[in-house]
Amino acid sequence: MTSTIDAGENRRAGRRVVSNILRGSVGNLIEWYDWYAYTAFSVYFAATFFPKGDSTAQLLNTAGVFAVGFLMRPLGGWLLGRYADRFGRRSALTLSVSLMAAGSLLIALTPGYGTIGIAAPLLLVLARLLQGISVGGEYSTSATYMSEVATRGKRGYYSSYQYVTLIAGQLVALAVQIVLQQVLTTEQLHSWGWRIAFGIGAVGAVIVFWLRRGMDESADFEASKAKRDSAAHGTLKALAKHPKEVALVVGLTMGGTLFFYTYTTYLQKFMVNTSGISKPNAAWINFLALVVFVVLQPLYGALSDRVGRRPLLIGFGVLGTLVTVPSLTLLAHTRNPVFAFVLMVVPLAISALYTSISAVVKAELFPTNIRALGVGLPYSVAVAVFGGTAEYIALWCKQAGHESLFFWYVTVVVFISLVIYVRMRDTSKDSAMDAS
Repeated sequence: MTSTIDAGENRRAGRRVVSNILRGSVGNLIEWYDWYAYTAFSVYFAATFFPKGDSTAQLLNTAGVFAVGFLMRPLGGWLLGRYADRFGRRSALTLSVSLMAAGSLLIALTPGYGTIGIAAPLLLVLARLLQGISVGGEYSTSATYMSEVATRGKRGYYSSYQYVTLIAGQLVALAVQIVLQQVLTTEQLHSWGWRIAFGIGAVGAVIVFWLRRGMDESADFEASKAKRDSAAHGTLKALAKHPKEVALVVGLTMGGTLFFYTYTTYLQKFMVNTSGISKPNAAWINFLALVVFVVLQPLYGALSDRVGRRPLLIGFGVLGTLVTVPSLTLLAHTRNPVFAFVLMVVPLAISALYTSISAVVKAELFPTNIRALGVGLPYSVAVAVFGGTAEYIALWCKQAGHESLFFWYVTVVVFISLVIYVRMRDTSKDSAMDAS
């Protein structure tokens, strides 16, 4: 009888874990859909907000605003990370999706430059600032929450769903783009069709706000609040006691995030602007390659639970260093959609070695009372510096006539992270989550 009761309790506990992961994941999907809708549709709305100049100059302007949004991510990582460590993961996740909804709605409703002049790009910047704060806090709090509610021994597997839903958000953005390309003319897309995507994001964020209110709070957070001084939760003073871990988050993130944003958000523009592939074909190539990328996340996450996190990170560092220059050089000189797909999907399979365990590795470095802040702030700084500027640097190199310099820049940064991967401890075997 006792064993039957225990088995029933274990099943119920397992269902709660899955339920919490799903609620967190759906919210993560909508957050990242809103974030990626900007880059997916920037080829259509660039002329609306920045009407002067050639197509590369317009894309440079939208990429600059994209980078500005990234610069707010450290602020979001600090504010919402501190909030999550002091008041709970659930509350912080609900707040972050509210900010994202506001940003998307503002983009959807802002008139163009021809109607309100300079106010148009200024409102676009304001919207991206709100979204930057939101996504800066979303990553850290989501990574912390999903790692904490996951079953011990399966943290790599469960936390990998953060990137499953992160990329799923991009896939949904691309799917919306493909559908709109089929039902609207090019002129309609450039004129007003792109606004539909941001309207969808705002509505989705409101739905997620309701879903997240029903999530369980992390048991780790509840236990930490019960036994520790609340003044030590989420403070920079407490974080300063872990300088090695903070530096490690920056170092292991820089190569991974630059490689990731090069082969996801930038590559569609690269195919159109450099390779000469049509916009619809580039959208399909991105969509299909990202489907493969999504499937690999839980497979690699589960593998890390068996062999450790460090071997996967080293594999990413070695292969990422070797593949970047050849793949981008070949892609720049092909208009064959099938070959372009291969040149995108192979690097993405390499990137998945990093992305699948990125969240859990960072969460395993810090104690509960500063985990969200410890993950969020240094990660957001690294992403702002290396991920957020990837498009801008790439387009600047192209406009300067030396596009291949960007290929080498990515290679060098990934190699630096490789050195860190080789020297770091394996967090799955020495995790602060088991001690706090």
